[in-house]
Amino acid sequence: MKIVTDSAADMSNEEMEQLGVVQAPLFIQFPEGEISAADISADDFYNRLEAMRPAIPTTAQPSSGIFAELYRKLAATEKNIFSVHISSGLSGTINSARDGGEQVKGEANVSHWDTLTLSGGERFQVMAAALASKAGWAMDAIQERLKKIRENTEVIYTLDTLEYLARGGRIGRVKALAGALLNLKPVIRVDTDGKYSTVGNGRTLTKSIGMISDGMREKYGNTPVWVTVLHGRFAEKADQLAAEFKEKLNVAKLEVVRISPVLGVHTGPGIVGAGIVPMELMSDLVK
Repeated sequence: MKIVTDSAADMSNEEMEQLGVVQAPLFIQFPEGEISAADISADDFYNRLEAMRPAIPTTAQPSSGIFAELYRKLAATEKNIFSVHISSGLSGTINSARDGGEQVKGEANVSHWDTLTLSGGERFQVMAAALASKAGWAMDAIQERLKKIRENTEVIYTLDTLEYLARGGRIGRVKALAGALLNLKPVIRVDTDGKYSTVGNGRTLTKSIGMISDGMREKYGNTPVWVTVLHGRFAEKADQLAAEFKEKLNVAKLEVVRISPVLGVHTGPGIVGAGIVPMELMSDLVK
């Protein structure tokens, strides 16, 4: 079985090659033209983003035709395809994927999965699907494991500025202005319905980072967890959050990952957060 995902999953080229995962491109639309998020490095992207201010690029999901073409190409060697994507509450990507699957009925057997999350949380589910498939798991067993991962994973972050969310239309300008005047640093999580909610506001990034780590300690307690710290171009704050997690959580595995430029469009470089999953849901797959 072939696993397909999208560039919101924050998987490196090395990971995808090792796991045999194929990525459908999400696109960034600059004034001078559209590029695949996979074709620009994080630092090049943030340089261009900051140079554009106060303008902002937009993003676009793959078309159903792109998915159909991808599925047909894969079906030449493997008919069974499992397409695992960013939350339907945040993007229409999975709808395009389903439409693309309809176009190749009879040529490929395509199943789809809504992760109801993104970034590090989506990555956990894609990795689990790929590893379970390699281990010979049946589709129903794979989906049952992904459901447990989906239900028990947290994706949570804070932002240095609300400017990019406001300019991209993700929050109202009045709300963003009020937050800026109060110097608030919101703590935002992905809810169980796959949409964002604000769970708190700190007056400083240090306070918001503390709110994140305290909230995760309250949720996971002493449960061994896999922590993926995520940031745009905010290495210092990523290191600070990682240190707090090591102090407050039972960390079985910790890594620091740069988020995809296609997500950075809406947050700017000043984002730091994490994806966290109980290690028991991954440990039998990751050898």
